[in-house]
Amino acid sequence: MLTLDVVISNVISMASITRKKGTRYWFACYTDNKGKRKQRSTKEIDKRKAQSIADELESAYRKELTERQVRKLYSEALEYIHGDPLLSTPTTEYFTQWLKRKKVENTPGTWKNYQSIVNRFLDANEDIADKDLSLITAKDLINYRDNLAEKLTITTTNNHLRVLSIAFQDALRSERIASNPAALVPKIKRKGGTANKRRTFTLPELKKILEVANGEWKGIILTGFYIGQRLGDIVRLTWNNVDLHRTNISLISKKTDRLIDVPIARPLLVHFLKLPAPDNSDTPVFSDAYALVQKHSGQTSSLSNQFRSIMVSAGLAPPRSSTGKREEKDEKRRLNALSFHCLRHTATSLLKNAGVSDAVAMDIIGHDTKAISANYTHIEEDAKRNAVNELPDIYES
Repeated sequence: MLTLDVVISNVISMASITRKKGTRYWFACYTDNKGKRKQRSTKEIDKRKAQSIADELESAYRKELTERQVRKLYSEALEYIHGDPLLSTPTTEYFTQWLKRKKVENTPGTWKNYQSIVNRFLDANEDIADKDLSLITAKDLINYRDNLAEKLTITTTNNHLRVLSIAFQDALRSERIASNPAALVPKIKRKGGTANKRRTFTLPELKKILEVANGEWKGIILTGFYIGQRLGDIVRLTWNNVDLHRTNISLISKKTDRLIDVPIARPLLVHFLKLPAPDNSDTPVFSDAYALVQKHSGQTSSLSNQFRSIMVSAGLAPPRSSTGKREEKDEKRRLNALSFHCLRHTATSLLKNAGVSDAVAMDIIGHDTKAISANYTHIEEDAKRNAVNELPDIYES
């Protein structure tokens, strides 16, 4: 334990203190063992006591103490001076509390994604999980990122880092850590700018898919193509959303909370008119798919897997191994370039290639900005010369 003499000594130290605008606490200004100037809140309003803490920090770094020793010394100085040690939080405990808060703040789907990412992080890093949160470094996260990238796609790996950075940023705001280590970890860039990038369906590919699609899937695929909406929004449609007299589909996007009002294209209208009349307007248009989504707490992953099976049957995706395991243990999981979401890309691209204005295309698809719309667009050079007034009929193309 520190003595009072140790706490208030170190007269040759270059450490100083400053008070920032808007706070009553003094900040310690000191030089670390790499020669960099640092600032850290002392949580102290007494100037003399704050200077003592700053002196101890500089002294510790001069002696090149480890990060753990520096934290222990800092905490002991605080506790000796005013009986309040530095807030210490084991990593596992912090993330457990963080997930509990996020469960209240976010949708079930977002929370489940956070939970999966956090659990994977803790399970893969037992040494980190046992550490105090403040001792996790950017190097720890870079090592984790690199290992993760061997198993997941670039996009998924970067998403894991994004969620972890949100958690660390929350810890920084609550003053449990002095800086966000995830903020220092660069994202992985796409190799050649095209790796794992989604593409659009061609009309022949859509024909193949519709030929092998069974049950409700034919209608779900047609709806996805002709209104360009997300799978979750489509399978949640009820007949309240479908106006066959006005020939429009109206819905609220779950992701953006935006009202989408889309005219029903003739091929889709023909399909809807062939469906059995509903008992009431609250009946889901695609009842089996709707029930499956409800069973899985609003998640569409099971439906995405079903769609992939359809693509396999159509020869547009490779089959997975019968055991469900990777053929090679260290093989990186690769996203197929096609997915249900690509119907959204396809609809956007065909609208743009047909000469439809950005404003109209964005309103139909539901993109909020031109920047977002551009990410979904694959415009060919002479597309503007071949503008048409409507999306093609898949069956006649």
